[in-house]
Amino acid sequence: MFAYIIRRLLLIVPTLVGIMVLNFVIIHSAPGGPVEQILAKLQQTDVSATERFSGGGDQREVGPSAQPGSDGGGTAGRYRGARGIDPEFIKEIERQFGFDKPAHVRFFLMMWNFLRFDFGDSFFRDRSVVQLVVDKLPVSISLGLWTTLLVYLVSIPLGVAKAVRDGTRFDVWTSGAVIVGNAVPGFLFAILLIVLFAGGRYFDWFPLRGLVSDNWSELGFWQRIIDYLWHITLPVASMVIGGFAGLTMLTKNSFLDQINQQYVMTARAKGLSERRVLYRHVFRNAMLIVIAGFPGAFVGILFTGALLTEVIFSLDGVGLLGFEAAINRDYPVMFGTLYFFTLLGLAMKLVEDLTYVVVDPRIDFESRET
Repeated sequence: MFAYIIRRLLLIVPTLVGIMVLNFVIIHSAPGGPVEQILAKLQQTDVSATERFSGGGDQREVGPSAQPGSDGGGTAGRYRGARGIDPEFIKEIERQFGFDKPAHVRFFLMMWNFLRFDFGDSFFRDRSVVQLVVDKLPVSISLGLWTTLLVYLVSIPLGVAKAVRDGTRFDVWTSGAVIVGNAVPGFLFAILLIVLFAGGRYFDWFPLRGLVSDNWSELGFWQRIIDYLWHITLPVASMVIGGFAGLTMLTKNSFLDQINQQYVMTARAKGLSERRVLYRHVFRNAMLIVIAGFPGAFVGILFTGALLTEVIFSLDGVGLLGFEAAINRDYPVMFGTLYFFTLLGLAMKLVEDLTYVVVDPRIDFESRET
């Protein structure tokens, strides 16, 4: 088992580097980088940006001091919105953002910093990437934990019931709910819940924004818990509705596969009750793939499934942070969070494999060909 863990850890390195290279090329190939973002703002405001980018001392006026109609030569010509802006000032912006270096140099420098978990500072928020992520994590972890736990609490009993009652009316009617949950994206359920219960059109029972009320710090202990649950009800409900279908069908199919095995028929032939056969013999084998997938499911819900939910409900979490970073081309936040969460996801895949061994010690990865 130790050799298998070492191989998996070594495999993480090329996988992580490959993902980072691919995203680096795609993101830097897209138009509208951080330099263009700054230039666009300068074209809309008639102010001097020297104090923000020049580092003091050399005071240079932007806009009014530039010659109208001049594109600033080769440097300014590389960017949209650079017409009429001093090329030297554009070079200063490039230097501040690190774009004065070739692309491959920027990538290797970025990866070297990431290996030391130095993710740098945000281009536009004047804070470090680590501080931003730490501030946003409680919201995303709240959504991820509650959603994952509720999805498992709903899907496993429902999947077992569907397997035991396969082909009955209960199975048919619940399959309709599963199909709807699988076909309709979670963010559409979020919008529907807002329309129904958050003052959209019918009832105004739940808040629309934030994870807690503005006066949360002034509330008592139990009032804080009630206020927190009141705010998180609709976001979590939308994510559970949109996420329970796949796990339900996985549980059902896993149970059906085990129910038809020879050992189940032997147990029934010995006179064991159906309940004992189901929960003592079938449950452990059927739940292997479901339980072992918990770490990966949590990571998936935490960092991908919550993105649109955070945006719709104005929850200041990691998903909303990544969305705003992508819109603003805040590269340190984009690449820093991508690196960290990709590394976390790859590590969780290893934890998922180890969970298989914990659930069923008969599994031996060492005997597998690699």
